Order: sequence, then C-alpha cells, then structure tokens
Amino acid sequence: MQEFFLALPVLLFSMVAHEYAHGYAALRQGDPTAYMLGRLTLNPLKHIDPFMTILLPLVMWFGSSALGPGNRVVFGGAKPVPVNPRNYRNFRRGDIIVSLAGIVTNLALALICLVLAIAIGLVAGAISPAAGILALLQRMMFWGIWINVLLACFNLIPIPPLDGSHVLYHFLPPALGLRFRALSQYGFLILLMLMLFFQGLFSILLFPAILLYVSAVHLAHPFALMTPPLLM
Repeated sequence: MQEFFLALPVLLFSMVAHEYAHGYAALRQGDPTAYMLGRLTLNPLKHIDPFMTILLPLVMWFGSSALGPGNRVVFGGAKPVPVNPRNYRNFRRGDIIVSLAGIVTNLALALICLVLAIAIGLVAGAISPAAGILALLQRMMFWGIWINVLLACFNLIPIPPLDGSHVLYHFLPPALGLRFRALSQYGFLILLMLMLFFQGLFSILLFPAILLYVSAVHLAHPFALMTPPLLM
C-alpha cells in the first residue's frame, strides 16, 4: 500500500501534464479546442477517465501483487485532450509538434524527478532527523522517473492512436498513411494483444524506458537513501 500511495500521485500528475502539453501545443499551433472546452488546465478532475485513470491502475497494481513489492505494475491514462488538426496553421508540422509535446513533457518531468531525488539525498545528509520522511519523498521521485520514461516510450510506439503513430503517419505515402490511421479503431485491441501474447516484442519496444531508468538510478545511486523501486 505504501508503494501504491507513493506511485499514484506521480502517475496522475504525469498523465495530466502529458495531456495539458498536447492542449497547449495545439493552442500554439492555432487550435483553441482544448482551451475553449476548459481542458487546458492542470486540474486533474478535468482529465480523469473513470476506467483509464482509476480502475485500470488499481486492477494492474493489485493484480500484479504476486510479482513482489519491487516489481508491481501500474499503468493508466488520462482522458485525451480534444484537438482539431484542421485548425493548425500547418497541418503536418502542427500534428507532429502536438503529438510529441506530451512525450517531451514526460521526459522533462523524469529529468526534474532525477534532480529532485539527488537534491533530497543531499538534504537528508544534512538533516538526519528527517531522513525517514525524505527517504519516502525520494522514493516518490524515483517512481516519477520510471513512470515518466515509461509513459514517454510507450506513447512513442507507432500504433494508432498513440502519439508515435501520428509522427509515423507523416512519413508514409498518402494512401498507406490513410490505411494506417484507419487502424486507430483497433489500436487498443492491438496493444492488448501485443502485451499479452507478444511480451518479448513489447519488452523490446519499452527497452529504452528501462535503459533510461537504470541510467538515472545509476546517476542518483550515491545519494539514494534506500533501494529504488523495481530494483529490489
């Protein structure tokens, strides 16, 4: 339960920031849809989806309890921010920028969490009575690193409607691109099949997230107050 309550706030904020970035980038590209619908906000209540934001993370977290406290799985998603690409001043450039905005935001948040994890370790060395509380706070930052690199790399997978598919679409021949985008209605099913029956391939697709997390933990290791999540 401690791990759950440390990871959940970071997951929620990271998903909300991801969606906010899409809406803000769309506004800068000429599409005010998210702003007009009140979705250009960091208020989590505006971005919560009952299934993707609440039920799915709970089921995955407690359903993976058999894997051990250091290997629990938590994943979810926020309600997608509505955008209208027809409003972009330049459709191709706007769609690519808006699609990558959430990914860039998650990578930036992972870097911020890394800096904070190191800073907390330094502060704990100077204020030893608060080391216990600071250790939990640092652990939350480690969760922040993992969750954000995972969200970034997952969304880069070129399967519609994930962000990576929007980028790939613009590098395909027009006819093939249209057929590729038509897969979006089956996207969730394809991802589910990939995760359940092609776990080796799915692991390869997410290997960059593992590499980034391990590299970040390596940098923060001299300042770690306890073993980081997923490495126990």
